[in-house]
Amino acid sequence: MRIEQADASDPATTRECFEVVQAADEVDDPLGPPWSLQRLRGWMEYPTEPAEIWVGRDETTAAVLGWYFMFLPQRENRDRAHGYLTVHPSVRRRGVGTALLRHAAERAGADGRSVLGSAALEGSPGTAFATRVGATAGLVEARRVLVLAAIPAGRVASLRARAAQAAAGYSLVSWYGRTPEEYLARFAEVGNAMADAPHDVGEEPQVWDAVRVREQMDDNRERQGRRIYTLAALHDASGEMAAVTAVEADPDNPEWGYQLLTAVVRKHRGHRLGLLVKTAMLDWLAEEQPSIGRIITGNADINRWMIAINEELGYELLEPASQSYEIPVAEVLRGPGAA
Repeated sequence: MRIEQADASDPATTRECFEVVQAADEVDDPLGPPWSLQRLRGWMEYPTEPAEIWVGRDETTAAVLGWYFMFLPQRENRDRAHGYLTVHPSVRRRGVGTALLRHAAERAGADGRSVLGSAALEGSPGTAFATRVGATAGLVEARRVLVLAAIPAGRVASLRARAAQAAAGYSLVSWYGRTPEEYLARFAEVGNAMADAPHDVGEEPQVWDAVRVREQMDDNRERQGRRIYTLAALHDASGEMAAVTAVEADPDNPEWGYQLLTAVVRKHRGHRLGLLVKTAMLDWLAEEQPSIGRIITGNADINRWMIAINEELGYELLEPASQSYEIPVAEVLRGPGAA
């Protein structure tokens, strides 16, 4: 196998990578939402942080056997590289993943990174691989799916009315795509509220400001061609943005919606704002994206507050959960076959 850097702007290469992901998902996550080629291409070509993509090709056929995508954060977590590594099911347990991991460690080390981080579905070959190479397990993210057709008639309206009663003194605003200028700084503050959400030991939360929201979030998502609906609660007395939720629609997988962040600023908690924005989002999506029949979300399994809201709405567990892992770069390079 030869390992070569991929050109994310080359449609042939991104299709080859997509075919590996597609084959892996059919084996590892048959009940989960499928990746679409468009979403993967946007993610690869316009990453939110500087990134590298490397593919492992068969020496004889040049077929892609596996590949990895590695983020190199530039503000927080500069000691870390976060990666996604996948191997085609037909060539697993033949050293492809080990070779790609070692290569990723070499690249990360050359950039001054000391830790590699990733995630795998529990019970999958990815989990077995992580255990075999000595990676340390971190947070478990439980995945849940809301099947919209299974929600009893009137349930969303009833929950929204109860939440609105508890949230007297707050008003809702919404937007599609780019964040309106008047909300940029306030949206950044809600993003910073995520700092107290569960995260792996040693991982620094991102710090947001208006410029970062515009450049790293809005501009980047626009280049990626993503379709994102955002809904927020404003505190009437102060004008502060108190809560936000966002859902992504994928035109190539129109039945699925992808829950992005839901966050409530600490000083505004206790007013059912999380439930309010999520029920209002369901009403909005019913009008704007009626083809969506399922929404997937993920929460650290210790985040009992958001899990309680999701269960109240009718979300049900989707097995398997996702498990984070990390391993020191030096440990990978000391492994069998290291140069």
